[in-house]
Amino acid sequence: MAAPPSRTGPSGPSPGRSAATSPGFAPPAVPEAVFLFSFLVYLAQTMTNPGVAGAAQGVREAARVIGWTVRVIDGGGTPAGIQAAMSEAVALRPSGIVVGGFDPDSTASQVARANAQGIPLIGWHAVPDPGPSRQPDLFTNVTTRVQDVARISAQWIISDSRGRAGVVVITDASIPFARNKSDLIRKELADCGGVDVLSVQNIPIPDASSRTPREVSSLLSRFQDRWTHSVAINDLYFADAAPAFRAAGEKGSGPPFNIGAGDGDPSAFQRINSRQYQAATVPEPLSLQGWQIVDEFNRAYSGRPASGYVAPVHVATAGNSEGTSTWDPTGYREAYRTIWGK
Repeated sequence: MAAPPSRTGPSGPSPGRSAATSPGFAPPAVPEAVFLFSFLVYLAQTMTNPGVAGAAQGVREAARVIGWTVRVIDGGGTPAGIQAAMSEAVALRPSGIVVGGFDPDSTASQVARANAQGIPLIGWHAVPDPGPSRQPDLFTNVTTRVQDVARISAQWIISDSRGRAGVVVITDASIPFARNKSDLIRKELADCGGVDVLSVQNIPIPDASSRTPREVSSLLSRFQDRWTHSVAINDLYFADAAPAFRAAGEKGSGPPFNIGAGDGDPSAFQRINSRQYQAATVPEPLSLQGWQIVDEFNRAYSGRPASGYVAPVHVATAGNSEGTSTWDPTGYREAYRTIWGK
């Protein structure tokens, strides 16, 4: 068994929503027994993924508040790197491991060892659905509902184009969560007869900086004015696409009009607010999700069920973001401090 944490007693989807005036946070607000010590390992698929990195920062921040320690291990975005990192994580015998943005089945033997040692695992975008998972065995998985993200992304394209668009979809098929998201987006777009999916580009996130500019240049030459919109499973692709668009003389304000179906990191908001090769994003509340992960571990240690909280989705644009660089429901820090008695 992993060394248990030390314990103290009880302490008491809308496209038009403003990103700056987000709804309040309302978790299951039952005071919890807070564990005095916990050592968490956050295992990142790759810290070059802004969503993975943003959630990790939220975990670190929440851990400081509750009094726990966190170590981040970067899997580097390769199967071998992630497997080695997971082996290292289990060998550290931590109080808990975060599966940050990769398929747990890709490290099945390490996951089995963690389960056998009683180390709770919590996913961030690790499996398609939020909540507990039996296969693989996760106490819970923290994510928005991917079906909602796919639907609202596709609806934005259909609405923005008035039902007539030529769309490029960008995904990372090496990540089942991402592949499922892009498949759902394609299905939603297919419901509109005036929308033509021109191409689906499979660009692994670790290769995005080198491959995206080349692919964008090729697509611009191939489709020219037929390419009106893009949707990517992660905003980072548009950071890497910008030089190619710029070199081709495309305006930053579009077309093509680009939407990120996750994760709404600060650089995405900067591109959107300055109208530089990204028009919209469906942001994840990355910091909140990091705090939620810490709270879910505390629930796991206490023998309580997972919270069941799932953040709502919305589309952020320059018109509704009001100059902000992140999106999180209001009041979540105060709510968790109250729950933890901190």
